[in-house]
Amino acid sequence: MKVTKPAVAGTLESSDAQVTVEPGAGELTLEIQSSVLNQYGKQIRATILETLGRLEVTDAKVTVVDKGALDCTLKARVECAVFRSCGQSEANIPWGGAVR
Repeated sequence: MKVTKPAVAGTLESSDAQVTVEPGAGELTLEIQSSVLNQYGKQIRATILETLGRLEVTDAKVTVVDKGALDCTLKARVECAVFRSCGQSEANIPWGGAVR
């Protein structure tokens, strides 16, 4: 998917994550801020990159502010932000990993 405009999904509440997706400069960049980065940083990064890969996002700037979100929450927030940035969030989308 091609990221065409900035989009945000999620909140800064405990156990959630706020994901911001913006058009990239020819590459995928990922910035993560997390209260549990030392303990779970590798897993957070892997979950986000796996979700972006499944959605075929290769050119975007992704910023994640994590407040202890579970993997399923991270996946949902990344999916939602990407779909919003592509203008597809109004379409009939099969959420939850069914999108290819």
